[in-house]
Amino acid sequence: MGEIREGNESYALVTGAAGGLGRAFAEELAGRGYDTILTDLPGTGLPQLCSDITAQYGTRAIYYETDLTDIDNVITVAKDINSRYNLFLLINNAGVGGTRRFGDASIDYINNIVQLNVMAPTILTKMVLPNLQRQQRSYILNVSSMAAFTPIAFKTAYPASKAYIHYFTMGLGEEYRRSNISISVVYPGPMKTNPEITERIKRHGFFGKVGLLSPGRVASLSIRQLFNRTPLIMLDGNRLTWFVMKLLPMRIRLSLFSRAVKRELRKRSDSDE
Repeated sequence: MGEIREGNESYALVTGAAGGLGRAFAEELAGRGYDTILTDLPGTGLPQLCSDITAQYGTRAIYYETDLTDIDNVITVAKDINSRYNLFLLINNAGVGGTRRFGDASIDYINNIVQLNVMAPTILTKMVLPNLQRQQRSYILNVSSMAAFTPIAFKTAYPASKAYIHYFTMGLGEEYRRSNISISVVYPGPMKTNPEITERIKRHGFFGKVGLLSPGRVASLSIRQLFNRTPLIMLDGNRLTWFVMKLLPMRIRLSLFSRAVKRELRKRSDSDE
């Protein structure tokens, strides 16, 4: 089944859209002729991005600058969007991770991961669901991670949050299987989205480079499979990683990936000295 185009007054909502994969999603959708609503933190360049998208692709691009780790902001933005715009697509892309010892992590660090990766997509989906239900056909794409398939020491909350997205999407997809809403989840591996993450990928060695794709490639493949109503979107290169992970006992998986992350942590500590 191919992609379905909605009328000019239907929008695609992308969270975390100012850079990286979110920006790639915004540009991919605009390149396909879709109008977009983009959210990200204040000061991340959203107004300029929307101007650039309109100039380059001729589509409408609307922005909301807000911090989605605050549940009140999620509710406020969702209510305003529902009152003004028709949505045919929601992409829950905004997320945050990092690497540090759990005992050294601040409460704010842990809270940001849980609020942005778990609370925000859950509440936003709940809030805009009636809007999506009003359309002839609509879509939800949740961005998980290959980290969802194994616990990892020194990351702790991040893979747990992405496992939540995996199961949340599967349950929601089953609940709305016979509705007008097609619900999918994608599992990106490592992406060179900014200099800090690029350096982190290098520190991971082999495990960091398996399935390495550009954000643009991830966005293109994800949108194509989303519109083909593929529930679980596994990208090029990551299928092999997923298969190997399925074969390995949990204890071995935990040890292998945790050791790779620990090397990153050690190298970062050495470079800071």
